[in-house]
Amino acid sequence: MTDKTPLRIGFVPEHFSTPLHFAQKHYGLDATLIPFPSGTGHMVTAIRAGEIDVGIGLTEGWIAGLGKEEVEGDGGYRLVGTYVETPLCWAISTGANRPDIKSVSSLAGRKIGVSRIGSGSYVMGFVLADQQKWLSTASPYADTVVLHTFEKLREAVNNGDADFFMWEHFTSKKFYDAGEIRRLGEIYTPWSSWKIVASTKLTQGGALDARVKDLFGKLDQGVKHFNENQEEAVEYISTHLGYTEPDAREWLGTVKFPTHTEGVEPQVVAECVAILRKAGVLKKGKGMEPGAMTFTS
Repeated sequence: MTDKTPLRIGFVPEHFSTPLHFAQKHYGLDATLIPFPSGTGHMVTAIRAGEIDVGIGLTEGWIAGLGKEEVEGDGGYRLVGTYVETPLCWAISTGANRPDIKSVSSLAGRKIGVSRIGSGSYVMGFVLADQQKWLSTASPYADTVVLHTFEKLREAVNNGDADFFMWEHFTSKKFYDAGEIRRLGEIYTPWSSWKIVASTKLTQGGALDARVKDLFGKLDQGVKHFNENQEEAVEYISTHLGYTEPDAREWLGTVKFPTHTEGVEPQVVAECVAILRKAGVLKKGKGMEPGAMTFTS
């Protein structure tokens, strides 16, 4: 008998969630949408705890979660879909009044603030260190300060608990404009930025749960609606998600959602794992191999 219980879908309540909102509002997506403002790392914990069935989050967070050598059991989830095709622009931020921090190059050996261990903000710290050639030392940073939320990250770089953090550009921008934090630079993910995962309970028997298949169909409709109704998207983002209208319009020109959300390109996963191994986030020969991270029917 097919389970008719609505899926519990974890998502980050930012501008990227707009097609998901449209899928439920206009196309009858029967699901409980559960916001995770603290990001992908929190969703990794939640899906393993059975608190959500599906998660929509950052590629590097999901892959790092499965690639760690200490992962227990079957890892709890598999990559099943692609939500955003374009890379993510991570803004690098410090406190508004931190004269000791002048540039990205001055961040070596400093305290990095992250939302959670294993989150995108954590993983990208190592990618940044790799790009800046700071990985020759035992640790590129003096400390990794776990702060859980974007608000606490902003507080920490102003009170000195952390020296810098990384968060999505447009989510950070209004706080630059308000003078609360200061921008040092940016770094782009070397991969497509958002993936959809499903609990391994929904991938048993070599077949994907029908509710996840339905989700893909509804998301594809939500993406199409997003592309064809950009004024509605701007209105939703600027009135419900806390972005200014100009920032919402600017973001629209930087993002591309896939026409078909089902499926993950194996090459994307393999390349992400290779970079994370180079950056020291994952270790070769340890943890799950790239081919095992993705569900294939």
